[in-house]
Formats: sequence, structure tokens, C-alpha cells
Amino acid sequence: MTVTNASDLVAVSVAGKVANPAFSGLPAEPYRLAADGTPFLWPTFGGIVYNVSVGDSAFGWSGDCIHPSVSIAHPDANKNRGLNIFACVGNRATVVSGTAKGAIGTVTGKSGRFSDQVIIHFDRATREKLAVDDTVMVAAEGVGLSLPDHPGIALKSLDPRLFDRLPKEAAGGVLKIGVAATVPPHMVGAGAGLTSEGGSLHIQSTDREELARHGLDRLRLGDVVAVADTDSRYNHGYLRGAMSIGIVGQTDGPRAGYGPGLTIVMTAPEGRLGAFDAPQTNIADILGLSA
Repeated sequence: MTVTNASDLVAVSVAGKVANPAFSGLPAEPYRLAADGTPFLWPTFGGIVYNVSVGDSAFGWSGDCIHPSVSIAHPDANKNRGLNIFACVGNRATVVSGTAKGAIGTVTGKSGRFSDQVIIHFDRATREKLAVDDTVMVAAEGVGLSLPDHPGIALKSLDPRLFDRLPKEAAGGVLKIGVAATVPPHMVGAGAGLTSEGGSLHIQSTDREELARHGLDRLRLGDVVAVADTDSRYNHGYLRGAMSIGIVGQTDGPRAGYGPGLTIVMTAPEGRLGAFDAPQTNIADILGLSA
């Protein structure tokens, strides 16, 4: 078992409201441009998504980077950054207002170039009761998580209980994580250069043949994946020999650079973090998330 400092972590509450999908002001919106320049108008991220859940395919939906289940944000920008930074994948979330008050969900991802929203899984019966602006509180725990035996690995946005349940093996000072697929560095898209404490890092998916060549066309929401030669200790960027581990949090979209979005949960330079093939490794199964 890999030792962590979980007993030292501070668990703190953060909260947000169920977000409404939004568009920028006219005339620039509502139409967006696909990679080939074709205008499109599809549902985008945010809101309560009734028919897309963690465990479903990350491809094939008529939507633009859709968040499965429910997205929350705080209306105050500073407090929303606190929500985004402190909420971790695997944290417990509780509805504290509205018809669905008392329902329990699980944080499954973060999104946005500038740490916009937190993605939470609720079962479909709960989604039917939720309303936009209902308040959801997250028992945030995971920021500050570290591995005493692997000090070169940075853990981010990761609940310690989820870390314990991920497939992994350690040998020769290298911690390897079981992943469903590996993203090559040339397929890293939107999010590169931005902070790794919140928001998402996207897989480029315009080249479908290249996507299939790396087995990325079969990704599901919630899949655990490796990102090769990518250092996300501070900002996301290319670094030969580095590796990051992410969880697929959003679907594909037609815009260039905006394939499935990842929430990065581990990263390290210099070969300290590795990966091995573990097909179908998905947090829906690991955490027992019901549709």
C-alpha cells in the first residue's frame, strides 16, 4: 500500500449553485465554429444534464464539451476560485437547498480555462428533482495530499480515498498508475499553459485517425488516463520524460483543440510517475457511481 499524509489533511466545506449554461453576448454568440469553420449551435457545458453520466462514452454526443450530470459554480468570482481549487475528484457533495435537499453526490471533475465549474455526479432520480440555483456543498478534502515515499510526485484535485483505490504499483522508486489509455503530448490541446489547480486540460480530437491509433476514440467519461511528456505541477506544459494522470471529465466537442477534457490529479517530472495498461479503469466503477 502506498503511504499518504491523508491523516494530516484539512477537510473544509465549499459550496456552489447549480449552474445555468451560458453564452457570451450577441452578436458573437450563440453560434460557434467547428474545426472546419462550420458554424454550429449545440448545448454547451453547465446545467443539469439528464442523459449523460460518468461511465458513458466521451464521444458521439451532439454537444460541446458537455459535463455529465450536474455543474456547480459560485456567483462570487473569488469564492468560485476557492470552490474550484479545494474541491477534489472523489469528494462527497450534498444538496442543501431545494426539492432534492439531502441528496448525496460525488465530485467527478473540474472544467473551464479559468477554473469555471465543478462537475458532480448525482443519480438520475436526483437530477429530476434538482433545479438551477439549488445549492450544493462539497466536503472538500485532498489539497495538500502527498506521498512521503514519492516526494517528486504532485497530487492535485484528488480525494485520498480515491487515490487509495486506484490501480497502482511501485518499483525502483517509480509509482505506476493503471490507465485506460495514454495521450501523446502532440494531442494535448486547450488548457496548456494555464493553471493546473482547477479547470481542465483537453485532448485534441480533430484528427480522428490519430485519435483511434492511440485508442483514445474509445474513452469514456470517468476513464483514468496518462498524459505523456506533460508537466502539470504548476501550469500544464510539455516536458520530456514527465507524466500526468488525468480523469476524463467532459465530452468531446467540434471545436479545434477541444476534445474530451481531463482533470489532472497527479503529475511528476523525470520519470518518477509511470503508467501501465489497465483497460476500463474508470471512476464510475471504482467509486460505485450509479446512473
